[in-house]
Amino acid sequence: MNAHGVPDAADAADAPTRRAGQRLFDALLLDFGSVITISAFERQREIETLLGLPGGSLDWSGPVDPTTDPLWQSMLQGKISERDYWAMRAAEVGRMLGHEDWTPLDYFKAIRGSDPDHAVRDSARRTVAAARAAGLLVGIVSNELELFWGRPFMDRLDLLREVDVLVDATHTGVLKPDPRAYRAALDALGVHAGRALFVDDQQRNVDGARAAGMAAMFFDVADPDGSFARVRETLGIEDEVTGRPV
Repeated sequence: MNAHGVPDAADAADAPTRRAGQRLFDALLLDFGSVITISAFERQREIETLLGLPGGSLDWSGPVDPTTDPLWQSMLQGKISERDYWAMRAAEVGRMLGHEDWTPLDYFKAIRGSDPDHAVRDSARRTVAAARAAGLLVGIVSNELELFWGRPFMDRLDLLREVDVLVDATHTGVLKPDPRAYRAALDALGVHAGRALFVDDQQRNVDGARAAGMAAMFFDVADPDGSFARVRETLGIEDEVTGRPV
């Protein structure tokens, strides 16, 4: 673990070594926000312009640079939840715009634009497509997908039609790293824990997946393309763009 709270390369995955031609996994399980979607932290200057805020107004960078964001550090230390973090940030931005009681849903609605698919990382889209082409099942395990993004956004998101299972704590009330969150996805897929790879940008959720018997990888929001390349390498699947094993 480095000074920014990002696991070192040796900590990024705990998957067994794969021999050529050997398939170690039957399923890929992904977090949603900041893993599948481009995080707000990566878009701060764009968001300031979109909302009509002066440059530098959003001076917190979360996992991109935790040193700029004491509130994020409090979340990493377990003093507040991720839901608490975004509730406070949404309220803060709302006050800048003259809105009282803004919720995370209000904030994300304001910044996401008219096309939900633009929020999806290209590397996420490619990895899901490659996993499915290789015959793997794909699922999403999220703590607040509908709570933060809303049903209309979800209904228009093409990627959600490409996954086999969606477990959302908005409805289940069971948040990662509770082992029941992972178990719900595994049971729905009919996959043994040891045959699934889980990916999340929160280390505590990665640790929770490992405690539930799964292989798990930390997703570095500061290096999203590299993170997905490592996922594909661990799964032993080809990138649909290059057609080469990674």
